[in-house]
Amino acid sequence: MYGTVKIPGTFNQKLRSDLPGRVFNTIRRSRLWLLCRYSTQTTCFLLRLKGIALGHNATFFGRPYVHRTPLSNISIGSDCSFRSDATSNLVGVNRRCMISTLRPEAEVVIGNGVGMSGTVIGAARQVIIEDGVLCGANVLITDWDWHPLAAAQRHTIGGEEARPVRIGRNAWIGLNTVVLKGVTIGENTVIGANSLVTHDIPANVIAGGNPCRVIRPIQGVQQEKSF
Repeated sequence: MYGTVKIPGTFNQKLRSDLPGRVFNTIRRSRLWLLCRYSTQTTCFLLRLKGIALGHNATFFGRPYVHRTPLSNISIGSDCSFRSDATSNLVGVNRRCMISTLRPEAEVVIGNGVGMSGTVIGAARQVIIEDGVLCGANVLITDWDWHPLAAAQRHTIGGEEARPVRIGRNAWIGLNTVVLKGVTIGENTVIGANSLVTHDIPANVIAGGNPCRVIRPIQGVQQEKSF
C-alpha cells in the first residue's frame, strides 16, 4: 500500500562536501566515546570502593564527585547516565555531577534509567529519584537548608530540620532548576527550566516559575517510557 520514499541525493551530496563538519563531528564523537569508556571504568571502581551500591550498565561522561558520610547510604540503579564533562551535553554543563550524604543515616536512592547532567544532590535525610527521571543541566536537589536561618548562627554548617524529597517516575526536571526540602514531584511531570520548586507538584502536569506553579496538565501522557 505504501511505497518506499526516496530521499533526494542532494542532502548526501552536501554532507559529503562539508568536510570540516564531518571531520570535527567525528572527532567529537570519538572523544566522547573515549571519555565515556575511561570515566565509566574508573568511576564504577571508585564508587564501589566507597561502599556505594551501583547497578548494571551505568555510563559516566567525566567523573562525578560522590561523597558518602559514614553510616549513610547511596544507591544508583541500572542503565543510568551521568554527564559531568563540560562538553558532554551541548545544552551546557557548568559543573560535575555531585552526590552527597551529609549526615549518618542519610539516604540517596537513584532508580533505573535516570539521566543527569551536572546535577547536584545533597541529602541530610532522604532524596529519592525514581526510575526514568531526567535532570537537565545544572539541577540542584536538596532536602535541607545547609545553613541555619538565624543570623547569629548562619556561618555554621547546619540548618532547620531536613525533610525528604521524592521525584516520581519519568519526571523531567528542566535545566538550572532548584528543588528544595520537603518536595514531592509526581510521575511524568515536567518542570520548566530555571524553576524554584518549594512545594509539592502533582503528577502529569507541566509546571514552572519562581516559585514553581502548575501551568497545565500533560495531554495524552504515556505511563511507560523507555530510555
